[in-house]
Amino acid sequence: MKNVSVLILVTLIAVVLVLCFISFQVRETEVALVTTFGKPTRSISEPGWYWKWPLPIQMVYKFDRRAHLYEGIMEETSTRGGEPIVVTSYVVWRVGDPQEFLEALQDKAGAEDQLKSLLRDTQNSIIGRHYFSEFVNSDREKIKFEEIENEMYTVLKHRLADKRYGIEVNGVGIKQLGISEEVTQDVFDRMRADRNRKTETILAEGNAEATKIRTDAESKRTELLAVVEAQAKAIRGEGDAEAAKYYKLLEADPEFAMFLRDLEALEKILKEKSTIVLGADAEPIKLLKGIPDIKPKD
Repeated sequence: MKNVSVLILVTLIAVVLVLCFISFQVRETEVALVTTFGKPTRSISEPGWYWKWPLPIQMVYKFDRRAHLYEGIMEETSTRGGEPIVVTSYVVWRVGDPQEFLEALQDKAGAEDQLKSLLRDTQNSIIGRHYFSEFVNSDREKIKFEEIENEMYTVLKHRLADKRYGIEVNGVGIKQLGISEEVTQDVFDRMRADRNRKTETILAEGNAEATKIRTDAESKRTELLAVVEAQAKAIRGEGDAEAAKYYKLLEADPEFAMFLRDLEALEKILKEKSTIVLGADAEPIKLLKGIPDIKPKD
């Protein structure tokens, strides 16, 4: 019984070893390349269990097909205007063509070695096309970070395709941007000057608007005064004309004119509910005692 158990165990071990020599597994996160006598013959991207010829006939190379992040070193470069800036760029990449990747780069270390120089050249060339104000500016609309990163992505993607490295680029960007103390002071000075110009422009516009408002108000005031003066002259003219009538009547018949004046005054007094204390002989109250016998002269 013991010998049977040992035999079964040995058989299982042998089967496992044979399976290891003639089969392989591809995981969800992997892509595999099978070579026959050193020449690529099959690329596998679907996960599962596959058969192969044992070594040295066939060999299987597996690569992680997940996205990888490579960060370049922080180094100084110059903008289009000549200002020095310190930049750290990054690239997100993955294995696209396992055959090209194996033939050109072998592994991840080889890929990052090539990406180091390509990313640096792309970074320096693209940044050299743009002015410093497109990286740092008090006006957000003038900052072109996204456009610059898109340019870096396009250029690096084309360069890797031309090199046939079997790498797919998923993204390129600037992780860190630094400037020297001297450049920082210059930037702050320019920002202050820019803000001062904007302040002066706003103040000038405000003063111009205030002057316009004062001018309009003065013009309207002049017009209103002219209208009021004209109305006052018209009223004075009407009053003078009315007074002239009374003057003529007074000159013609003074006693009758005074009588009419007293009647008019009495009418105005009695028109409103008023309480007044006057003597019975006071003008024009004495008219209430009796109307004098006054007739106008012919």
